[in-house]
Amino acid sequence: MSIELDHLFVCTDPGAPAAEELVRFGLREGPPNQHPGQGTACRRFAFSNAMLELIWVCNEAEAQGEDARRTQLWERWSGRESGTSPFGICLRPADPAEAEPPFPAWRYQPPYLPDPLAMHIAEAGLEEPMWVFMGFLRRTDREQWFVEHPIGVREITGVTLTTPVAFCSTAFTVAVKNGVLQTRDGTRHLLEIEFDGNRRNEIADFRPHLPLVFRF
Repeated sequence: MSIELDHLFVCTDPGAPAAEELVRFGLREGPPNQHPGQGTACRRFAFSNAMLELIWVCNEAEAQGEDARRTQLWERWSGRESGTSPFGICLRPADPAEAEPPFPAWRYQPPYLPDPLAMHIAEAGLEEPMWVFMGFLRRTDREQWFVEHPIGVREITGVTLTTPVAFCSTAFTVAVKNGVLQTRDGTRHLLEIEFDGNRRNEIADFRPHLPLVFRF
């Protein structure tokens, strides 16, 4: 089956104060969100085909509790400055008729998702991003939530992950085969997002506030 990017997340400090850097750049922030039972919250930026989230743990007990423990979100968030990948890559089917995960994954139905909706999380080490397949989402969902940004960027057209270790999960292989992202070697985890085919040939680097670079 074919898949495409639905959203990306970056683990950040509580309250995501670094979101203000994105607002100053010229993004329009959407409504924040909380994930009851998972112990996380996020600030969100919508684009015409995908979304960017800045996520943090807001309830340590829930994040380490029985419902959320297997996600390893607590370990990913708490280890974001010490070698753990701080990123999540969330995917959806490109064909609305397909809804089964394209890689080995376990079913996760957090309390905030209404039955029968569920996501599927791939088995991968913390040195890789969290790979999530959301078979119930469609591109039209993102299109209807999109509001124009003052800076003018609209669509995510490329994702590059810089990584200090080689990825080896099946989910990574499937994502690359489907053109969702590419990787390059580096000393620290970094997420580069290309917008609109990089038509303006400009760069915005949000380090050290976020391990994030925009090419637009």
